[in-house]
Amino acid sequence: MLVESIAFALVGLAAAAAALLGLPGYFRASRPTVAGTALAAALLGGAVAHFCLGGRHPVVAVAFAALSAGVLTSLLARPDLAAGRAPAHRHRPHRAGAHRAPRRHRPA
Repeated sequence: MLVESIAFALVGLAAAAAALLGLPGYFRASRPTVAGTALAAALLGGAVAHFCLGGRHPVVAVAFAALSAGVLTSLLARPDLAAGRAPAHRHRPHRAGAHRAPRRHRPA
């Protein structure tokens, strides 16, 4: 389990490095926060996978550690605050005079 724990930690640090170096503008949280989140997620996800699989499939446990580190690290990403990106709106901007008068029903 010690060797697997070291592998889980290395996977978590690799996930943090890939996130911070690949998309630096998306992570407004501090670097230790991102690295700590990835490290903790990889260790916890790997330990859960190790115990669920009974320790018989260490490669699957390492893969699950990588998956959990990537998913939980991506929760810290804020692409809407990245430099050079305008915020995406779900509605059309209001134009002057674009409001319509309410429709009136015609008598039958």
